[in-house]
Amino acid sequence: MAATIPVKEFNERRRRLMDRMAPESIAILPAAPERVRNRDVLHPFRQDSDFHYLTGFNEPEAVLVLIPGREHGESVLFCRERNPEKELWDGFLVGQEGAIENYGLDDAFPIADIDDILPGMIEGRSRVYYPLGKDTGFDARVMEWVKMIRSKVKSGAHPPGEFVALEHLLHDLRLYKSPAEIKVMAKAGEISCEAHKRAMKRARKGGYEYNLEAELIHTFMDHGARSTAYPSIVGSGANGCILHYIENSAPLKEGELVLIDAGCEYECYASDITRTFPVSGKFSPEQRALYEIVLSAQYAAIDEIHPGNHWDHPHQAALRVLTQGLIDLGILSGTLEDALEQQSYRPFFMHRTGHWLGMDVHDVGDYKVGDAWRQLEPGMAMTVEPGLYIAPDNMDVDEKWRGIGIRIEDDVVVTKDGCRNLTEAVPKTIPEIEALMAD
Repeated sequence: MAATIPVKEFNERRRRLMDRMAPESIAILPAAPERVRNRDVLHPFRQDSDFHYLTGFNEPEAVLVLIPGREHGESVLFCRERNPEKELWDGFLVGQEGAIENYGLDDAFPIADIDDILPGMIEGRSRVYYPLGKDTGFDARVMEWVKMIRSKVKSGAHPPGEFVALEHLLHDLRLYKSPAEIKVMAKAGEISCEAHKRAMKRARKGGYEYNLEAELIHTFMDHGARSTAYPSIVGSGANGCILHYIENSAPLKEGELVLIDAGCEYECYASDITRTFPVSGKFSPEQRALYEIVLSAQYAAIDEIHPGNHWDHPHQAALRVLTQGLIDLGILSGTLEDALEQQSYRPFFMHRTGHWLGMDVHDVGDYKVGDAWRQLEPGMAMTVEPGLYIAPDNMDVDEKWRGIGIRIEDDVVVTKDGCRNLTEAVPKTIPEIEALMAD
């Protein structure tokens, strides 16, 4: 497929990671395990994001080992052997030869032989980079290998003296997206944009929240995205005020808004879009007033996304617009500065304006370096998602505002002179939304 990341890039990622590793060290990273859904039925397999980032390999029961300076190959994969009988039931296995030929690994061994081979690779290495605590079962195996080496110290064996979190090095690499990654993320955004537009049109027919969820999933699958990036949120009416609402079972009612927060996963990269629109196809005066505030806040935040600014700049820009808007409507009182200092906006806007985006919908990467907000740099991908939520039981607010929840979210990538919106194809101005729903 056109958006596929080339094998060369996975090789380069492993090389960059090894260049950051200390001398005489080794990195060990297991693949994601298969997980039982119920009885003998498994959940659809999804590879661990770190493992996929370094290999592109999509099978369980595999372990990647990186050994800088190893004479017979620095990148080693332990994986399942080819087995025609098993493949008849469960599908093609890559095997050791395929791992080398198709994935660019230097060396490969059967996963069944790992207990015999990997301890010898660890022995003599002073530092082990490993994601401790991520898989307790595999943690125990690693400790057994180290104990085995320690038991042979009198015979001249040299066990590692230090374990270091692999994520410390790897996640900083993942924060910066390559052109190939951005291309995949743009494709994920394109598919999700189409899904949101179909859901908007479907809402006019009435029905239930799950009918709109069905439109989303159908469009994702129809365009080659085999799964959602996270459980889809389809909240109509007051359900839109529940930030992580996923029941998606309520009826769609005339006069209410629908908040859809949904995105597909395409080739292990997530999209994350939120749009809010009226079931009837027309915003009421109250809905319109709050919506325009949220949209203005999103525009203000996007304007602040460029190199030279830091992570908190977009949030602060959105916060000022949202708070001033609430004051202008009489929902909050006092001055803007007092409202910001006292955080009186918190009952109506209780989350930040965005998060990193990539292989995980809430992607890896530090938001602060030391005590300072991280500077924005080209290649960083993030969401921009201000919102306003007027709880249905908030008796401090005029009844006409209660039960209205609005969020608008797009996916952007920082460029050298600003940012690129990957999901702008979904209508978000009131005239655009009403025109699409009337079509």
